[in-house]
Formats: sequence, structure tokens, C-alpha cells
Amino acid sequence: MTPILDVRQLRKSYADGFEALKGVDLQIEQGEILALLGPNGAGKTTLISTVCGITRATSGQVIVGGHDILTEFRAARTMIGLVPQEINLEPFEKVINTVQFSRGLFGKPRDDATIERILRQLSLWDKKDNQIRALSGGMKRRVLIAKALSHEPRLLFLDEPTAGVDVELRKDMWEIVEGLKADGVTIVLTTHYIEEAEAIADRVGVIAKGELLLIEEKASLMARMGQKQLDVQLSEPLEAVPDALARYNLTLCDNGCTLTYAYDTRAERTGITKLLRDVSETGLVLRDVVTRQSSLEDIFVGLVQDETGDAA
Repeated sequence: MTPILDVRQLRKSYADGFEALKGVDLQIEQGEILALLGPNGAGKTTLISTVCGITRATSGQVIVGGHDILTEFRAARTMIGLVPQEINLEPFEKVINTVQFSRGLFGKPRDDATIERILRQLSLWDKKDNQIRALSGGMKRRVLIAKALSHEPRLLFLDEPTAGVDVELRKDMWEIVEGLKADGVTIVLTTHYIEEAEAIADRVGVIAKGELLLIEEKASLMARMGQKQLDVQLSEPLEAVPDALARYNLTLCDNGCTLTYAYDTRAERTGITKLLRDVSETGLVLRDVVTRQSSLEDIFVGLVQDETGDAA
């Protein structure tokens, strides 16, 4: 199947020599949700801006739905919807007029039924005659999505769509994204909220310093790189890990009340049995033993630190 987005060796450099993108290759299939993770300045917004034609690449090629964004700009751009980070709306305009105007910018004929469907899907229909200034921050973000969908694109970019939105509204946004996917819209989501990617993405890409470090199915990424942790909770706190347990590379947490042991679930032997036996032989009294799976956030932070040497 031909990808709906095909990015090949995309580079973006500035006059001062700064490289925002360093040969990015990315293919996205029709109907998937890709979460693009990365620290500030990683190149996420530059990548989106380049695909959308806002920024011009130094070199490389971008194909959207079979159309080159340079030689077939209009055909490519018509397939793309963009929800930017910034809320930049005309405060005195009505919601429905704002969305209809965006549709007209793409040369689409007036279609009241389509606009109504989009507004209802985003729970904006009852607000259609309200001025933008009367809306909450969360509703304004919904208007941005409605504007991006007004010309019926097949590829939607959401650049930090839930920034500054409370937890309840964030989950509403996740449901909206799932609904868009069900309608066949392909979605690229940039986010700082790791749980957002963990909740809704099919694949996860990690970008740092202009380079795409990896792109992989979320489930397989977590299975391949995720670790489990065993927390051995003690009845009495320790000042240091006993020498007899040094070979396990334990971490002392919770003011000395917990010994944490990281292990690979794919290994032939996890070492847990020997660890618990040795803990017992040292005379330590266990209060509880808890296991937990490393999250996507743990994996992301580890990848970025390995690549840059900095905390994410």
C-alpha cells in the first residue's frame, strides 16, 4: 500500500548553520495515528511546518497522497489539515462563519451539511452562533480542529492539541481523535503528554535534535524496550544497599524503605528468585513485593538521554 505521507531525507538548515532537520525519513499509512514525541527544539513543529508548506526544506522530498508538495502544491495541501499550537482566532466572529470561511479558502463549495456534521462531531453545534471570544479554551481548540477539518482533508496534523487543556478535556480530545480515525482520517500528533501517545497512538516516533531516532508500533516498542521493576518494600529503612546484594544493581528508594530491581522479561532467567533468597539471607524483613511495567515515558526519556546525553 502506498503511504499517504512519504518523507525522504528531509533537511532544514538556517543561515546561522543550525540544522533543524537532519535527513528525516518517515512513511505513514492511511488511517493510522502516529504520535511524534520529542523535547522542545527537537524538530517536531519544523517537520510539520515543512510538510504543510509553511517552511521550505533545504533538501529532500515530501509526497502527500501521491502529490509532491513543491511541484503539486495545491493538490497536496488540499489533502492536509493542520491544527497549530497557538490559538489564533478572530474573537468577534461566530463559530460557524469561522469554519465555513476556512472551507472556502481551499476553494471548496459551500456545504452546510458537512459543516454541521463536523461541528456536531466536535460538540460545537450548540455553540455555532457564539462569538469565539465567548468560548472556553477547550472549545476554542475544538474550533481549530473544525477549521482544519472543514475542507475534508485525509491527513490531519495536531501540533500539541491538548496543551493547556485540563485532564477531562484532554480525554474528550482523545475520543475525538479516535472518532476521526474511524472516519478514515490519518492523524499525526505531536505531544509532550506521554500518556496521550500511550492512550491513542498506533505507532510512536521519537525525534531529538532534528533526527528521527525510531518509529515503531507502540505495543512492540514497549515489549522490545520495556522493562519490569520489582520493588522490595522493607519493614525497616536502610542507609545503603548491603554489600551482599551489590551484584543486583539495586536502587534504594522511598527514604531507604524500598529496594528496586530492574529486569528484562525476555531474559531466560530474571534473577528474582535468587534476589529474594539473598535478601532473606541478609536478615532484611520484607513488608511487600510489587512489580510494575516500565511506561512509554520511561522508554522515551531513556532514548533521548542516550542520544543527547541530556534529560528530556
